[in-house]
Amino acid sequence: MSRPARSVGRDPTVSAGLAGGLLDYAVLQGVDRLALLGASGVNLGDLDDPDNRIPLPRYVALVRAAKALSGDTALPMRFAEAVDMSEFSVVGLLALASATMGEALAQLNRYGQLVVEADVGTEGRFAVQIWRGQPWMVDTRPDPDAFFELTETTFTRMICGPRRFLHRPHVLEVHVTHPAPPHRSEYDRLFQCPVVFESHWNAMRMDPLVTSEKVALQPRYAFGVLSERAEALLRDLESSRSVRGRVERLLMPILHTGEANVATVARELGISRQTLFRRLRAEGVTFAAVLDDLRRRLAMHYLGGKRVSVNETAYLVGFSDPAAFSRAFKRWTGVSPRDARSGGADAS
Repeated sequence: MSRPARSVGRDPTVSAGLAGGLLDYAVLQGVDRLALLGASGVNLGDLDDPDNRIPLPRYVALVRAAKALSGDTALPMRFAEAVDMSEFSVVGLLALASATMGEALAQLNRYGQLVVEADVGTEGRFAVQIWRGQPWMVDTRPDPDAFFELTETTFTRMICGPRRFLHRPHVLEVHVTHPAPPHRSEYDRLFQCPVVFESHWNAMRMDPLVTSEKVALQPRYAFGVLSERAEALLRDLESSRSVRGRVERLLMPILHTGEANVATVARELGISRQTLFRRLRAEGVTFAAVLDDLRRRLAMHYLGGKRVSVNETAYLVGFSDPAAFSRAFKRWTGVSPRDARSGGADAS
C-alpha cells in the first residue's frame, strides 16, 4: 500500500499512547508530572485516547524535558526497554500475533507510522540492504540526528522486545550516525553486540535466519482483528495528511456556528484563501464540495442514529433554515430527511 506524502505545513505526529507511556514512565522515575507537561507543552487531555495524535515537536520536547528533569540522559532508552509497544499501541499487539519474525518485522514497518510518523518514502521507515554479504535493517529517515533519541528508542525496542521469545541473538551489530552519548554504557548493556557511532547510516545487522523464527504470542484470530484495526487507523492517518482531511476536521466542530467558511478554515491553517483553493484543487476538489459532502455524511449519520430530530440535524450540519436543509438532503439522497430517518435512504 503506497503512502501519500504529508501535506505542506503539517507536522508529523506520534501516538498519544507513546507520549503517555513515556510520561508515566518518567513520573515513576521521580519526575514531576505537571512540570514535565508544562515543559513539553503536551496537554494531558490529549493523552486519554492512546490512538490520538500528538505533534512530533511536542513529543521531542517531552523526551528532552524528561531527560533534563530526571537528570538521566538514558531515560528514553530505559523506557523503550521497560515498556513493550504492545502496552500502548495496536502495532505492538499485531507484531506479537505474527506467525514469524519476518512477518512481525513487516507489520512493524507497515504500521510503524501509527506510533511515530517519520519523513520517509512510500515503502516504510526501514529498508533491508545487503552489505558485505549480510542483511541490514536500515533506518531511512533523512535527518536522523535532529532527533537521535528516536533512533535510540526504536533500536532498543526492536532489540529488547524479541528477546522475550527468541532463543538466540537476532541483532548482531548496530551502527548509528550520532556521536557516543554520555550514557554510552547503556548501548552495551541493552544491545549486547558491537556498536559503531558516527557511522554513515543507522542500521542493524540481522541474523540471516531470524525471519523464520516463530512468534505467535497471540492467537492467529487476533492477527486478523488487529490487522483490521491497524488498517482503519492507517486510513485515518493518511486522510489527515490530505488538505481535504485537515479542512474537514476544522469544519466539523464549527458547522453549527455559521463560521464554517473558507476564510475561517484558511485562517486556522495559517494560509491564504487562494492557497487553500489551490491546494484543494490539486487534490481534485473544491471547498464548496468538501463542505457539501461533509454535511451530507454527517446528516446521514445523525438521522441514521435516530437520536436527533430533522430540525436538530439541520442545525448540527449548519442550516439555519430547515426547509433549505430538506432541499439539500433531497438533492443528496433523492428522499426527504424524514424518510431517511425512518430508514428510506441509502447512507452510501
